[in-house]
Amino acid sequence: MQNNESTIKSWAMFDWANSAYNLVITSTIFPAYYTIITTTQEYGDQVSFFGRTFTNTALSNYALSVAYLIMALLLPVLSSIADFRGNKKTFMKAFTYMGAIACAGLFFFKLETLEWGIICFVLAAMGYIGGVMFNNSYLPEIATVDQQDRVSAKGFAYGYVGSVILQVICFVFVLKPELFGITDASIPARLSFLLVGIWWIGFAQIPFRKLPAGSRDHAKISKSQVSNGFEELLKVWKQLKTMTVLKRFLLAFFFYSMGVQTIMLVAAGFGEKVLKLGTSKLIAIILVIQIVAILGALIMSYFAKKYGNILVIIIVLVIWIGVCAAAYFVQNEFQFYIIAAVVGLVMGGIQSISRSTYSKFLPHNTPDTASFFSFYDVTEKLAIVIGLFSFAYIEEFTGSMRNSAISLAGFFILGLIILISLLFSKKEEVIPVNL
Repeated sequence: MQNNESTIKSWAMFDWANSAYNLVITSTIFPAYYTIITTTQEYGDQVSFFGRTFTNTALSNYALSVAYLIMALLLPVLSSIADFRGNKKTFMKAFTYMGAIACAGLFFFKLETLEWGIICFVLAAMGYIGGVMFNNSYLPEIATVDQQDRVSAKGFAYGYVGSVILQVICFVFVLKPELFGITDASIPARLSFLLVGIWWIGFAQIPFRKLPAGSRDHAKISKSQVSNGFEELLKVWKQLKTMTVLKRFLLAFFFYSMGVQTIMLVAAGFGEKVLKLGTSKLIAIILVIQIVAILGALIMSYFAKKYGNILVIIIVLVIWIGVCAAAYFVQNEFQFYIIAAVVGLVMGGIQSISRSTYSKFLPHNTPDTASFFSFYDVTEKLAIVIGLFSFAYIEEFTGSMRNSAISLAGFFILGLIILISLLFSKKEEVIPVNL
C-alpha cells in the first residue's frame, strides 16, 4: 500500500540504521583514526599493504574505489534476480549483515593488522552500498509520485538523526575514555566501530519486519531466461534506452556524484591531514554537518515542490563548485567550519532530491524497481570509483590534497551543463510535471 505512514517510517528506519556507518566509518572516527595510526615518525604517511607502498590516505581511497567498482558490477545482476524472484529484502538483509559484521571486525584494526583493517573497510562499504540500493528501490512502491520528495527527505532526515545519536555516544568514548577506565588510546575508536555494527544490525530489524519482500515478475519473462539475472537486466536496459530524459538525468547525476560523494568520503581525511584538526574537532564538525543536513534535506524538498527538482539541483551544484574552490584556499579551522556548514546544507538536499527525481522518471507501476534503481546506484558507484581514484591519484602525483579538492569542481561543472540543457530543452517530453 502506497503512502502508508507506518510503512514509510519503517523504510526510513533503514537510513537510521545504516547512516551510522556512513558517519562513523567514512566521515569521522575511522578516517581520523586511520590517518593517525598510519602516520609514523619512521615512514611518514607511507604504508606497506601486502608488500606494496602507498600514501596512507591514497590507499584508503583506492580501497573504497575497489569496493564501489565491485558493487557496480554486481548490483545490476543481483537486482534483476531480486525483481524476478521477488526477494529483494533477502538481498537487503545479506548486505546489511555483511556490512555490519565487517564494521564490528574493525575493532581488531591496528597498524600491525593493516591488511585486516582494509579488508573489513572494503566489506563494510560493500554491505552499505548493497543495502542502500535495495532500500532505495522501495521508494516508488511505498510512495506515490507526489509524495516521493517528502518521503525521500524523511529517509535522509532519519538517517542524519540516527547517525548523530550514535556519533554522540562514540564522542563520549573518544573525549572521556578515563570515565570508562580506558587506558589504551586506540580503544575508543575501535569500540566505536563495534558499536556501529551492533547499531546497524539492531535497527535494521524494523524495516526487515515491515517492508514487503518484493513483487515477483513472472508475467514478462520465464524463469529459465533469468537464471543468472542477465535477461531481466537486459529487459530494463532496453526500456531505459528509450527514455531520453532519464538517460540525460543519469548522465548529469554521474558527473556531479563524482564530486558530491568524493567530498563526503574524503572530508575528514582532508581536515586531519591538511589542517591537523584532530579527532575531537573533526567529530564536532561532522556532527554540525549532519545536523545542518537534516535541515538541508527538508528545505530542498520544499523548494523542489515549489520550483521544480531540476532547477533546485542546478542551484545546489553552483554552491558545490564554490565549496571546491574554498577547500583549495582554506587555511584555518574557522574557515573549514564555514565550508562544513555549507556542505551540510547542500549535502542532504542533493542526495534526497536526486533520489526522488530519479524515482519520478520511472515508468508508473513497474515491477522492476530494484533493476531500475540498480542503474541509478551503479551510476553513482562508478562515479565514486572515478572520483576517489582521481582524488587519490592527484594527491600522490602532486603531493597535495588541495589540488585533488579543486579538481572536483570540473565534475560539478559537467553535471551542471547537462542539467541546464535538460531544463531548457524544448522537447515537451523532457521535463515531466513537478520536475
